[in-house]
Amino acid sequence: MSARRASIGERPKADHAVESWIRCGDSVATSADATLVNVHTARLTIDVSPSLRGRIKVAAFRQGLTVADMLRALFEREFPEGEGRP
Repeated sequence: MSARRASIGERPKADHAVESWIRCGDSVATSADATLVNVHTARLTIDVSPSLRGRIKVAAFRQGLTVADMLRALFEREFPEGEGRP
């Protein structure tokens, strides 16, 4: 074995514009997206049958939505803000 080490080179200089962009995230979101992105979110996990999952995915695709966006809209319709509170 050789005791020689390969030189990696210098670390790149910090680019503050890139670092601030990474910290801020995507600022080009639409107003509807911004509402979802800027609010605190919680993950919801449910178990569904494979056939129901398939139907959900097909419905979302036909509407041009992601499954998550379609289900968020469904939940908003079914559980509007202010209902169910004492």
